[in-house]
Amino acid sequence: MTEIPREEYILKCTSACAGCGDSLSLRYVLKAAGPDTVLVVPACCTSVIQGIYPNTAFNVPVYNVAFAAAAACASGMSAALRAAGKKTNVIAYAGDGGTVDIGIQALSGAFERGTDFLYICYDNEAYGNTGMQRSGATPLGARTTTTPGGKMQPKKDLDAIVAAHRPPYMATACPSYPRDLFQKVKKALSYRGPTFIHILSPCPPGWRFSTEKTVEMGKLAVRTGMWILYEREQGKVTINGPSKAAMVKPLPVGEYFRAQGRFKGISAETVARMVDDARALARRLQKEEEGIC
Repeated sequence: MTEIPREEYILKCTSACAGCGDSLSLRYVLKAAGPDTVLVVPACCTSVIQGIYPNTAFNVPVYNVAFAAAAACASGMSAALRAAGKKTNVIAYAGDGGTVDIGIQALSGAFERGTDFLYICYDNEAYGNTGMQRSGATPLGARTTTTPGGKMQPKKDLDAIVAAHRPPYMATACPSYPRDLFQKVKKALSYRGPTFIHILSPCPPGWRFSTEKTVEMGKLAVRTGMWILYEREQGKVTINGPSKAAMVKPLPVGEYFRAQGRFKGISAETVARMVDDARALARRLQKEEEGIC
């Protein structure tokens, strides 16, 4: 942890919920990016927690844009800065709703064009800003305000969609592992061209757990194998340490599901299907890491 700078780019008195995983994620993202950074933020929790104009809790420039426009706006901003000879880090920082659903066409276009920026999806697995409605990233069986009986569709495989665009670098992360997140942001910003990080962002009000359990919840996700930390660099997959350990000796998945009110009443069959999907992903990534496929 000594390599993480002491400088803070998110100041006190944000408008975030207590225990906000998004705030914690962004804190480490900005520590890695440094002061020469501009954030492009669509409608999402982050556009609220920064504060009410003319005040802000963020110590870097922030450009707030429409829900669908983050990657498109970041494309123009990156082009303008590069034309001016500036190396400013352009980071599109969007939630899962603005990425896997509403903003996916702009994301795909920016990656196809080879935009020089970092796109980060902080994934709290629902539309947190507007009351926790289901998104394409909401897991199977999770209760939201629009799926009170549990979502009937599995979580959209965003990482496979991004990988199909063959970016030079992409990764998954979680703020419960700050050094891992910090290093991945540094690495992503070292590349010229579109890079991508998908951050699991535990959300106390949406996932229905106590506010002091955010870090613990992220670790449970990783240690049970329900969230896998890995990198895809120039096409080569590397599964990161915490997930390697979980693949050898995972914690019982029941610990993860029981800790969240959104999974109250979930059936054993639904849990089994989710576990099967997670294990299948782990096997696929292991084969890719070993160069089998």
